Amino acid sequence: MIDKPLLAAVMALLTLSLVMDYSLSVYAVSHFNYSDLHFFIRQTGAVFIGFLAMIILSKMDPDKWFSRVGLTLFILFFLLMIVMQFLPSSLVNAVGGAKRWIRVGSMSIAPVEFFKVGFVFFLAWSFARKFKDIQKMGFLEEIRAFSPYLILFLLAVIIIAVFQKDLGQVVVLGATLMVLFLFIGSSMKFFFMLLSGAFMAILTLIFVAPHRMVRIKSWWGTVQNDILALLPFDFASENLRVLAVKEPWQISNSLNAIHNGGFWGQGLGNGQFKLGYLSEVHTDFILAGITEELGFFGLFLVTIIMLFILFRIFKIASKVKNPMYYLFSIGVGLLIAFAFILNSYGISGITPIKGIAVPFLSYGGSHILASCIAIGMVLMVSKKVPRDMHGNIL
Repeated sequence: MIDKPLLAAVMALLTLSLVMDYSLSVYAVSHFNYSDLHFFIRQTGAVFIGFLAMIILSKMDPDKWFSRVGLTLFILFFLLMIVMQFLPSSLVNAVGGAKRWIRVGSMSIAPVEFFKVGFVFFLAWSFARKFKDIQKMGFLEEIRAFSPYLILFLLAVIIIAVFQKDLGQVVVLGATLMVLFLFIGSSMKFFFMLLSGAFMAILTLIFVAPHRMVRIKSWWGTVQNDILALLPFDFASENLRVLAVKEPWQISNSLNAIHNGGFWGQGLGNGQFKLGYLSEVHTDFILAGITEELGFFGLFLVTIIMLFILFRIFKIASKVKNPMYYLFSIGVGLLIAFAFILNSYGISGITPIKGIAVPFLSYGGSHILASCIAIGMVLMVSKKVPRDMHGNIL
């Protein structure tokens, strides 16, 4: 028996994504002269295909199909991310010189969304085999044992952060990798070494990319007064202050939309900041759009459903006996959690905007389908969890 509460919670968010996509895309529809149902129809197609993928995967025997599906995702989309850099512009959508989407007819596919799921599977598959009976290792032994995974991740960083200019996805993958290292028994010393290295790598990727420096300075300009007021030294405060920075209008409008929603919201369809003030509000800024129209109460419900999804995933992971299934379920939960946190922090100005979609909510066929595939594989695993006669997890 699959985990029906998990399936129901995911379907609740997917249904909300259809409703909010129709409501929030009104300006984009008018601006590009699309039909009123343009984005709604495309999102409905993605949700329908994703739902079918979830159901089909959930019906499969994990002992037979789990590894096949996971390895296919990892190998196929890793190769696609490499090959797409050499494909002509007629086959690849390039934005700002970054090739992120492969054009398939009237639709586009973002290989990185599927690669994330495949990457988590590869880690779970490899960790379960290589560290099945892990013993206490010295620091140098840890470096030797985990270095192949770090090299693979470094290659992914080059492809995603350098060629695709998508630092947000790298942050999600890197955070997931480091936490999974902890789950298989790595030491805190090794963890903090990775954390320090990741911090230095992110700084390097920011400094070598002018567009990222502009984004960081823009964000810092909005929070510097509050942070610098806490510093005891005037010298540090003066040297860290950034002057004459262009106001980040996206963040300002996002915060205004959230404030305008109040507790109960302006009502479905009555949002004002979606009318050209907050661009692409049905994609990366959908949480701001939801808050304006459905209020803090609506955002609270979304957060509760997301937490319930994570709870069910981690509960499945805690009860399954196969270490590969366990690590994969943990990894999927981490991907969802980090994506939700980064997006919510970004739209509220706590951190710079990362361009990360909200799982199951943001408009976009690739992330919807990839998320549904990940949940479908977790549902496949959930059949291995012991249950009582009423179907409740023991």
